Amino acid sequence: MLGFGCGTVSGLMVRGMQDEQDRAVHRAIDLGITYFDTAAAYGDGASEKNLGRALKSVHSEVVVGTKVMLTGGEGKGVGDAVVAKLEASLKRLGRECVDIVQLHNRTSTRSGGRNVDLAIVLGEVAPAIARLIEQGKARFCGLTALGDTDAIRQVVDSGRFDTVQVVYNMLNPSAAGPIPSGFPGQDFACLLDRTKAAEMGTFAIRVLAAGALSPAGARHPLAKAEVDPMGSGSTFAADVARARRFEALVREGHAGGLDEAAIRFAVSCEKISSAVLGFSSIEQLETAARAIEKGPLSAAALERLRALQNSFVGEPR
Repeated sequence: MLGFGCGTVSGLMVRGMQDEQDRAVHRAIDLGITYFDTAAAYGDGASEKNLGRALKSVHSEVVVGTKVMLTGGEGKGVGDAVVAKLEASLKRLGRECVDIVQLHNRTSTRSGGRNVDLAIVLGEVAPAIARLIEQGKARFCGLTALGDTDAIRQVVDSGRFDTVQVVYNMLNPSAAGPIPSGFPGQDFACLLDRTKAAEMGTFAIRVLAAGALSPAGARHPLAKAEVDPMGSGSTFAADVARARRFEALVREGHAGGLDEAAIRFAVSCEKISSAVLGFSSIEQLETAARAIEKGPLSAAALERLRALQNSFVGEPR
């Protein structure tokens, strides 16, 4: 239920000390974690290099997922770019194959910046990853479900992808169920119903909303200082302000901490295969593992949570 995220927001696998990175990976495996999520974009390849090094001394079977991001400079060679980017990732990871290769861009009805047009995703990216799978360089094809909701739904419905990363947290639960009109966040329109129908593996990301759903206080020194929200408020400060209202769950005894409540909320959804969290320290890893051990939130906690979420309706994003 818990995946180890190696991204830049939390920072351990990008900016941490080598010994701490190795110990965290080994401790994660001791705790039963088998999935490690990285990307070429995390620290310009540093995350992949560090994860690859840490896994060299691991004898247990693990599942590794990485991502390719198109920059817009590929021109007509999108498929070739996907292949070249994965081959570079494999070299950094020190592996001949990754379990999952995921598109890291936003799927849209137009290309530009991090956006990739829907037609390119289906017509060029998916076939390129399929070729990589045929060549034994990857096992599954994945998608990051960011961008235009309707375009994302079309990709999911296409059957071309095996796994999907979905933004799902207490600040934006719309991927799992309907939200009221005027709710301040992107409406992912019950996307998890579609991923379940397509029998896709589903990873919940931004479970802690990049730290907004963590206990109040200064960010960890390894964590990214400024973070752009995904699917929730217009600013990180707006997310933090709304997140404080969820502290009622802690005061009323539904969870031992705000971060625990957020993690247990994610795994309360049966449509989620795994909640992927990033860590700044081994202590944060231990906290997440303890939250997972406690299991989903109670029905009473979820009912109280919905009431708190409904209080956001009508507020500016």
